[in-house]
Amino acid sequence: MTHTTPPPPTRGDLVPAELQAVLFDMDGTLVDTERLWRQAVEEECLDLGLTLTEADLPHVIGRATEDTAAHLASRTAGRAEPLRLAGSLERRFIHLVRGDVVPLPGAMDLLAALDAAGVPTALVSASPRPVVDTVLAALERHRFTTTVAAGETPRTKPFPDPYRAALTTLGASPTACVAVEDSPTGIASAEAARCTVLAVPSLAPVRPAPHRTVVHSLLDVDVALIRRLAARR
Repeated sequence: MTHTTPPPPTRGDLVPAELQAVLFDMDGTLVDTERLWRQAVEEECLDLGLTLTEADLPHVIGRATEDTAAHLASRTAGRAEPLRLAGSLERRFIHLVRGDVVPLPGAMDLLAALDAAGVPTALVSASPRPVVDTVLAALERHRFTTTVAAGETPRTKPFPDPYRAALTTLGASPTACVAVEDSPTGIASAEAARCTVLAVPSLAPVRPAPHRTVVHSLLDVDVALIRRLAARR
């Protein structure tokens, strides 16, 4: 009788990865602020004599204030200065957020469940710190081990820097973490940092991909699902 010696197990075959942390985007993922950001941009466009079009949305959805300001300035043929536009956009957005911070369905329950399960969480946002702090007041700041805002890393989304900063603070391995995102820009950032992604699309469509799962709503998400996603990696 012939015996075949099985090949040695690879690292991925040994033990399923244990979930170390969950990293959340903010706008459009945990709170319904993407519509407020779009409103702020539309109002700024009106003042500039511009119309916001579908072609502009990749420069708006999930982008930092400075990125959107630079794009709008480029459309004015030099009539507007990006730095001034960024300040105006930030003020408009903060004003709108302060009056209308609405957690998305399932967001608060998921954060509470992760807290009860002892899973660390981080907030990783492309919004500036004043906006993040305004939203944290509604999201219960104590739920997050750490938070990262635009301007606090050398580069912001779609670069991996914000996620890498959060992972460093958490002391977590990216392949044992799940990032929850809503936009292609945020997903690119999380995937560049090597996180598994759970996508909950808001204004822009998102397709499934390797190490990326797409769901309709946070109401479809629980701790068990997130653990399974981490274990697959």
